Amino acid sequence: MLTRKLFRTAWGYKAQFISMILMITLGIGMFLGFNMEWKTIEADTGKFFEQTKYADYRLYSEKGFTKEDLDKISAIEGVDAATRYLSVNLDIKGEKNKSLALDVSENNSVSTFLVTQGAEYDKSGDGFWLSDKFAAANDYQIGDELVLSFQGTVISGEIVGLIKSGEHMICVADKNQMMPDYNTYGYAYISPKKLRSVLEVKIKSDFADELKQSNVPEEFIDDSLTKLFVTDEMLSDAADKVFAQVNLLSGLSKEALEDKIKNALGRTIMVTPKDDHVVYKEAMGEAEEGKTMGSVLPVLFLAIAILTMVTTMHRIATKEKTQIGTLKALGFKNRRILRHYTSYGLFIGLVGAGLGIALGYGVCKLIMSEDGMMGTYFDMPDWSAVIPGFCYPVLIGTVLLLTLISYLSVRQQLKGTAADALRPYSPKKMRKIFFERFRFWNKLSFGTKWNIRDLSRHKSRSAMTLFGIVGCMVLMVGGLGMRDTMSGFLELLDKDISNYTTKVNLIDDADLKKSKELYEELGGDWESLCGISMGGDTVTLDIIHNPNHMLNVIDEYNNRIELSDEGVYLCLRLKDKADIGDEIEFSPYGSKDTFKAKVLGYNRSVMTESVTMTEALADRLGIEYSISSIYTDKKTDEIKSSDLIAGKQDKTQLMETFNSFVQIMDSMVIILVVAAVILGVVVLYNLGIMSYVERSRELATLKVLGFRNRTIGKLLISQNIWLTVIGVIIGLPAGVGVLQWLLTALAGEYEMKLMLGALTYSVSILLTFGVSLLVGLMVAGKNKKIDMVEALKGTE
Repeated sequence: MLTRKLFRTAWGYKAQFISMILMITLGIGMFLGFNMEWKTIEADTGKFFEQTKYADYRLYSEKGFTKEDLDKISAIEGVDAATRYLSVNLDIKGEKNKSLALDVSENNSVSTFLVTQGAEYDKSGDGFWLSDKFAAANDYQIGDELVLSFQGTVISGEIVGLIKSGEHMICVADKNQMMPDYNTYGYAYISPKKLRSVLEVKIKSDFADELKQSNVPEEFIDDSLTKLFVTDEMLSDAADKVFAQVNLLSGLSKEALEDKIKNALGRTIMVTPKDDHVVYKEAMGEAEEGKTMGSVLPVLFLAIAILTMVTTMHRIATKEKTQIGTLKALGFKNRRILRHYTSYGLFIGLVGAGLGIALGYGVCKLIMSEDGMMGTYFDMPDWSAVIPGFCYPVLIGTVLLLTLISYLSVRQQLKGTAADALRPYSPKKMRKIFFERFRFWNKLSFGTKWNIRDLSRHKSRSAMTLFGIVGCMVLMVGGLGMRDTMSGFLELLDKDISNYTTKVNLIDDADLKKSKELYEELGGDWESLCGISMGGDTVTLDIIHNPNHMLNVIDEYNNRIELSDEGVYLCLRLKDKADIGDEIEFSPYGSKDTFKAKVLGYNRSVMTESVTMTEALADRLGIEYSISSIYTDKKTDEIKSSDLIAGKQDKTQLMETFNSFVQIMDSMVIILVVAAVILGVVVLYNLGIMSYVERSRELATLKVLGFRNRTIGKLLISQNIWLTVIGVIIGLPAGVGVLQWLLTALAGEYEMKLMLGALTYSVSILLTFGVSLLVGLMVAGKNKKIDMVEALKGTE
């Protein structure tokens, strides 16, 4: 009997039950989906890093590492494995604006890869192991020939395997590229043996050029002659210069490893932990961002859902007071009645949790799948969704909490005898409210007085409505504002910071004199990037020569800085390290020298933590440097090949990768805005129906007194509008505050400035008012069907 009554009651209050189930579904779905997203990133990337032996540390030396250096590093207690490693960006011959990162690892137990198709890795092999995503995007197949250009030397070979690499899980050409673009850039591995053969060809070619310059007749210069002068020692020396990086596995701390390496090699080496490597840093950054998102916005959904449940169940229990009295009169014990009505909350919790789990899984897969949003960012083989352990007790606790809410709501109605319970609910008597003490009260219209009194009488319902509107505003301002901020940042990067056409990347440790000759030929600006130690932290020293303003430096207010030769500029993330006018000390890695410079100001850095100075200041201080990049207005096909050039990047292609990031953000914004609208509709409609039920007697009285349906409808709508106005006034600054916090937490490495356009404010306000007005009209329409006799009857 009571089971049938459960479903009849649920049908009778179908609007409330459906809204509560939707709220729980939305709350649990968003909470679970966002938390599954960051946990999936941690689990799947962690598994991939382990499979590919992702290096714990990377050592860099402009002079290169000899085999003896590697043996000394490998012998350090606490170093589990080490390898000399090469990664250089090379152009694909015959392909316009397409390049590859060519990698070589001498030890396949560090920084390796997974073969997805084709031959397994062979350290004596003569082919290429190519990124499977790059191959798919450019229609390369196993067996095809690949031809690269390396410092004037051609590297050709057959594609023998397709792979995925942990070192290139986020495949970007450099720090300025935010999103991978496999149509133009990928990666490939070759064996150490093939690299040795390439170096041998280059040395022979260079030696032949020297013989020609010495006026040796060309007919005497052949392979057999040059081979006589190419010794193993020469090849080893060439390899020593090429291998400017060592990757290693170690559980030692950075400080301990630096000390041991310094003692072993007798010089200071730049040691970079995996936390600072772009792939690991960005992957863990995405996970941290997910944690932050999962601890704010989804919790807001869940909190609103639970609070709505509290208010709604209390009103249902009040409405069911007569039914409870009837059951008591029929002989049902309090415990059984309590169990029956408590099952309402359990039913809502179980159904909502079930649907919420399905929604959460869908949200997670929408973001974390090979075809989802992050599929364009991460390149890894496994995309298994993972639920964080703490989500299970949260799910169980939510269902139990909803059950407890039902229990507490009904227990109050069971007090007293059956006769007491049979008496219908009577609103509590109201005293004069605060505003009635003032003279202006009598000048207010009837509708205004009525709404003010009603809001004072039903404080919890009014507060919940207000909370729902504020939540709706926060979500919309946060989502749309983040999009505005990102768009503003890209516009700033495109028009104010970067005014070049092509970025030409030079080889590591390029000869400064030859680099400047190439710069004179290309024109534009240039910069030099190198690692320095400042106050125990590793930061980037950015030496800039920008007379043509193709690469600009901007301050925290986005104004262009005319760099002075009298000091340095710290990026905003280093602002707490020194005040303007203070002197800082720093030491370039690989050098024993320490330099001092005065801080002249702060600049907004796009990607790296950096100290910026001019070429003139670097020369005056005696800092040794090499040019890293040249920024020119020439197109890529207008730039001649050179031994100094490691790769070329078209700015248009670079900006397209940023646009891919914006597309991902747009998808996230759509999810948040849709969720905000659903949240607003469900909360306001549910509370509006409750308001209508609570005031049915008052509404019937108004109709008896001659008020028309249209007038009563205006009263109902106007109260919603009042609360919406208050909610918008609170929600706008709250949304901006949450957005600023999220911006600092989620995108602090980009040093973005908060930007909100007029459209964001307008859309957020109009959508919120639109939802409020729509719900108000839906509730007001019910006034036409009110049964005045039933509403007005009751025991005296």
